[in-house]
Amino acid sequence: MSTGPLDRTQGAMEGRTSETGFDHELYRLFPTHRPRPEGEVEELEKIWDNPKGWGLLTVVNNNYIGFFYVAAAFLFFLLAGILALGMRVQLAAPMQEFLPPDTYNQFFTMHGTVMMFLFAVPMVEAIGIMLLPQMLAARDLPFPRLSAFAFWAYFVGGLCFFASIFVGLAPDGGWFMYPPLTSIAYSPEINTDFYLLGIGFIEISAIAGAIEIIVGVLRTRAPGMTLDRMPMFAWAMLVFAVMIVIAFPSIILGTLLLELERAFNWPFFDPTRGGDPLLWQHLFWFFGHPEVYIIFLPAAGLMSMMVATIARTELVGYRLNVLALVATGFISFGVWAHHMFATGMPRVSTGYFSAASMAVSLPAGIQVFCWIATLAAGKIRWSTPALFVVGSIMIFVMGGLSGVMVGMVPFDWQAHDTYFIVAHLHYVLLGGMVFPMFAAFYYWNGMTSRNALSERLGKWVFWLMFTGLHITFLPMHLTGLMGMPRRVYTYLPDRGLDLLNLVSTIGAFVIAAGVLLFLIDLARRFRFTTDQDAGNTYGGGTLEWLPTGMYSTRSIPLVKSREPLWDDPHICDDVKEGRYFLPNSATGLRETIITSPINAEPQYLQLMPGPSPWPVSAAVFTAAFFLALTVQAYAFSAFAGVVALACVLRWLWETDRPIQQQTADIGAGIVVPIGITGPSGHGWWALNTLIVVMGMIVFMAIFSYLYLYGINPDVWIAPPGLAQTAGIVMCLLLALGSAWLSRRILASKPKATFPGQGPWLMAAVGACLLGGAIWWDWRGWSGAGLDPTASGQGATVFALLAFQACTAVIAAIMALYLGYRSGRGLLVAPASVTLDIVVRFIGYAALQGLAVALVVRLFPGG
Repeated sequence: MSTGPLDRTQGAMEGRTSETGFDHELYRLFPTHRPRPEGEVEELEKIWDNPKGWGLLTVVNNNYIGFFYVAAAFLFFLLAGILALGMRVQLAAPMQEFLPPDTYNQFFTMHGTVMMFLFAVPMVEAIGIMLLPQMLAARDLPFPRLSAFAFWAYFVGGLCFFASIFVGLAPDGGWFMYPPLTSIAYSPEINTDFYLLGIGFIEISAIAGAIEIIVGVLRTRAPGMTLDRMPMFAWAMLVFAVMIVIAFPSIILGTLLLELERAFNWPFFDPTRGGDPLLWQHLFWFFGHPEVYIIFLPAAGLMSMMVATIARTELVGYRLNVLALVATGFISFGVWAHHMFATGMPRVSTGYFSAASMAVSLPAGIQVFCWIATLAAGKIRWSTPALFVVGSIMIFVMGGLSGVMVGMVPFDWQAHDTYFIVAHLHYVLLGGMVFPMFAAFYYWNGMTSRNALSERLGKWVFWLMFTGLHITFLPMHLTGLMGMPRRVYTYLPDRGLDLLNLVSTIGAFVIAAGVLLFLIDLARRFRFTTDQDAGNTYGGGTLEWLPTGMYSTRSIPLVKSREPLWDDPHICDDVKEGRYFLPNSATGLRETIITSPINAEPQYLQLMPGPSPWPVSAAVFTAAFFLALTVQAYAFSAFAGVVALACVLRWLWETDRPIQQQTADIGAGIVVPIGITGPSGHGWWALNTLIVVMGMIVFMAIFSYLYLYGINPDVWIAPPGLAQTAGIVMCLLLALGSAWLSRRILASKPKATFPGQGPWLMAAVGACLLGGAIWWDWRGWSGAGLDPTASGQGATVFALLAFQACTAVIAAIMALYLGYRSGRGLLVAPASVTLDIVVRFIGYAALQGLAVALVVRLFPGG
């Protein structure tokens, strides 16, 4: 295999001892050429074997879950595309009657909603779950059952959500669902509720996947794979997951607030009672505009990896690309009001958001120029992935240029809510995500199929889609500038729009022909497998092309460069022969190596859970809980919620299991502990990520409170007295102290079973204090005359109290669960992850309660 210019820094790690105490001199032992004992591969295959038949519903391995995830997301892509074809038939000629107005609104809403919520984000997340363990040379991501739960929740919930269109109950207020048109006064049926509860639930699934990806990228990389050697796709998925954790809580909060307004008449968005419909737009677009980059960044990571292989040389500007990914993620959160220029915002605000809208194009431009430079530096082999990659660059640049145009406020005022915006959006999303996705299907197909896809048919697929895209959306720029508004189901004749709309409809069917040809190729050639795959068809240089089985790589290699397969032509044989880390099962169980987040130094061995029916059961009953709420079947909803909770606790019961073996040899005499707790544990990282999610929900709720106060200060009443506030603060401080005391007990018993019931009793006391503070807070506001149905202040204060009450209930359940484990003698040091997580969560809940209690009293004050 030919090599490109590679980073020859593999000796840089040798001779150093890091801050973790890991001796890099041990790396000199790899690869070891001593023969391995017979039967190790067979043992690995037996340990990692998955059930067959209906038992596949219980699998948690990323090979299967990732494939299921990708297939489900592609299914929703096809369904949303069919809806788009229906809309284009309706608009092919003026005054068509193919779709009635109500049905068209449902088609329009479902097309946008499914594409954004059920296809785009889940697809890139699914590709990450499928590819990342292989790219990082991990046996699996750190929480495989969480990945399984995230998939099944998404799939079951998404199918039920889409099925609403067949009974005329699909949402019809647009994928953005602006109030007041979606309030109970104008949308009294449950169509809107399907959106609010269904999408909020599906976003929880996306957050679960994001937690898995963050911890997986930072903690399960192969030894030696420093941050500077990570594949670009891993960097992109890390930024993607962090953006989800920060942005998605906003839409979860927004959908909850609108549902509370519809269900209980709490006036968050009613201007007659101190609410404001623009609050929804702020909450929605704080999520909505970063979501465009959430979709684009993983696709950009895929592009960076494919460009290097297509050009047969390393990516030009690796570190610039990493900085561009991070900068895009950061700047994108300052662009949300880009969509609100026409709402009468102050000029200072529009100027700021206009500048941010143009600034965010700079890091994207850096990536594009790096791709072009890489292609120019190498020798392109014009395969199907190469065509899709180059086509993606062209389309995305065109969409980006029109994006800079609509970032200019005067132009946006003219083009806003016209078909010019529809054209811009589709150029960006199709060029920035869909074309890279098809390139990735062809490029990585060899990882999951016995046969490669057809190059001849693939080129036909590309040219049909590339041509159809321009035929469809290029004329829409003109129809928009000619004044055709978006979201209309028909238009008048003789206004110069007839021919342009007919051309766009023809183009849509040309795209559909390309997708249909791809499906035919899949049916002919694709045969799913986990071991005897088609292999490295295009000659990639990263670790996902190592020989793999259900257990990923036979042995986890030492990474010495960014393109290990190009740098070391013998690495595949060395990995297959077990000459690196963890060539066998050190404990007789599923396991993977947890490494340090920066330098990827082995820290401990994580035991991995195997197949289980509980994640899929929890997902099904969680979906049933939300769907039952939608149709107001409250009794069944409560039953489903209890069963879902029981399933979650049952699956968690097996994950913190103590074993007699305390250390393990991971190869060449290198011994690491088995499971640890505290800041070095992967559970600590996952909990902190969850805390960021919950903190963002509270932060956006506090923003809503302060925003409504700034709009309507005249309806605000004075908060309860100082004495009541002091009592609440004291309760929360005591809860925080109980969590701290539990942590001290944990730290004081490093190598023994915890005596008595002290740790969990302290946690239970903390949970009770949280509940007491909420009850006292509720009594105080009620006594002050605050009514949640009377004003925006009442609605937001009681919404904050409700969220804090949910947090306290979770803390109480966790404390009881901890007590049951304690009674069974399962709180065993030094790796009692359950105790560590529970008490940390209670401490966070106390801090969250302090923030809520003080903010709503100090601002605006008495």
